[in-house]
Amino acid sequence: MQRWRGLDHLPGGWGRCVVTIGVFDGVHRGHQALINRAVGLAEEKGVPSVLITFDPHPSEVVRPGSHPAQLTSLRRRAELVEGLGVDVFCVIPFTAEVARTPADEFAHEVLVDRLHVAAVVVGENFTFGHKAAGNVELLRALGKRFGFVTEGADLVTDDGVTYSSTYIRACIDAGDVAAAAQALGRPHRLEGIVVRGDGRGKELGFPTANLSTTRFAAVPADGVYACWFVHGSGRRLKAAVSVGTNPTFSGRERRVEAFVLDVDEDFYGQRVALDFVDRLRDMEKFDSVESLLAQMHRDVDTARDLLTDPGDA
Repeated sequence: MQRWRGLDHLPGGWGRCVVTIGVFDGVHRGHQALINRAVGLAEEKGVPSVLITFDPHPSEVVRPGSHPAQLTSLRRRAELVEGLGVDVFCVIPFTAEVARTPADEFAHEVLVDRLHVAAVVVGENFTFGHKAAGNVELLRALGKRFGFVTEGADLVTDDGVTYSSTYIRACIDAGDVAAAAQALGRPHRLEGIVVRGDGRGKELGFPTANLSTTRFAAVPADGVYACWFVHGSGRRLKAAVSVGTNPTFSGRERRVEAFVLDVDEDFYGQRVALDFVDRLRDMEKFDSVESLLAQMHRDVDTARDLLTDPGDA
């Protein structure tokens, strides 16, 4: 898969293509259906598939300070869409100038003049251009004028729930990582670098890897979770993860601390990921260290039981 930053370096002799456009944060089941349709249509037409996304999130430019919690980094987004068969992952830097661009001008310049689009596949609720004035109907009208087809795909729903990035963020914010995983089609992943903590976990017999996350990362609600700890070339280890301020010790700083089961390794300085499988309990303040330790042992046992690989059987 090719990865482009902007459209200034299009390959020479670029022909026609099928394009899908959106932020695609999360690459959830709704996004996957949309991308699969674009990839399939490109294969039918014998042309490349191009996914256009934006950085930073458009809302941060249009309404500074309103950046939503980020479900996937750009790097992770690219990995996921590559797995769906996309040929080109194109990131358009979203600036104030881009935000002011009229919808018809954006479509003509990007889709027609630069990409020579043969078909556009977007969600039925897709909007674009200055003040979000552009929509699927405008794309259809422009397509008739400039010779491309527009498909507005239905949103993906399950049991009355419409899968969207907003819905998934709400699930994560409430600590319902199981519901988030259902909508994503995989566990929610939190990425970061392992940094030094205060060493209290090691003193208690539960040494933890403390995750430093990015500014806008979608961190689940305070509580204890069963997670897969992913590092290196994809090695997965079982972990019990605490999210919160550690109230038993009057903590103030909100932390993400992973106790990795059944290994004795120092992960300091490594880039790792946590795949959140299920929430075990709320964050609690215990009356004594002994009560806390007893609960931590129960948490570890529960996490071990919940985290099963097909190869475990």
